This record gives sequence, C-alpha cells and structure tokens, in this order.
Amino acid sequence: MAADEAALDRVRESFAQQGAMGTLGAQLTHLAPGEVDISFDWAPGLTQQHGFIHAGMLSAALDSACGYAGFSLMQEDAGVLTIEFKTNLLAPAKGQRFRCEGRVLKPGRTIVVAEGRAYAIDNGAEKLAATMHCTLMAVQGRSGIAGK
Repeated sequence: MAADEAALDRVRESFAQQGAMGTLGAQLTHLAPGEVDISFDWAPGLTQQHGFIHAGMLSAALDSACGYAGFSLMQEDAGVLTIEFKTNLLAPAKGQRFRCEGRVLKPGRTIVVAEGRAYAIDNGAEKLAATMHCTLMAVQGRSGIAGK
C-alpha cells in the first residue's frame, strides 16, 4: 500500500471514531493528501434559534475538516490536535446540506497550518457561509493520542 493511501486509511479510521462528527451525521465526501471535505445535512438538533445551523456546529465540522487535512500529511505514528482556530461567519448557514472543506496551506513536521471553508447548499446553489484559519500540532510519543 502506498504511503499516501495508508495515511488516507488512517484518516478514515480516525473519522469513524469521532463521536462529534457522528452527532452531526457528517460524512467524509472528499479525501486526498492535504484535502478533506466533510458534509452533513440540516437537522433541527443542529440549529440555533432562527433555524440556521449553529455556528458551533459549523465550526466543529470545519475544525475536523482542517484537522484531518493536516493529519493526512503527518507521519504514521503522529496524532493531530488543534491548537488554535479562528472562524469568520460570513452568512447565515441556511440550506439543506453543508460542505466543509479543509486544505493544508503549510505542512510542517510539528505545526501544520490549514484553512477551511463552509458552504451552505440550498436548492442546489452553494453559498460561502464561513471560513476558518486553523493551526494544528502533530503529537508523537504521547499515550492515547499517537496515530489518531
């Protein structure tokens, strides 16, 4: 198995263990080295008081998309943790489906910088709802974190 494919398998396995993404009903819809898309459907339990997807829910999906994009480029024994993110909410998250993409801007041995974009899909049209700037850390040699 190629190194890239093994890394992508690690992303799939880790994603399957994530309870938060399970709560969102999220799925990996694009996976390539340094690139991850996570998509989920609108559901009443994910909304704020006006019926839009809650910013915390959208931020969680963006964080995971950025984190897994970075994880896909990390060494086999590394785990990934977010150390900082900033989210800009650009428009209400109104739609039937949402796509959050994470893309690595700068891979590093210890620190990875990624960006995310969240799109609300409403009647087939995509609208940019939020962006994220995310800093990740590759964690090695730490019990319970490595390789996840």
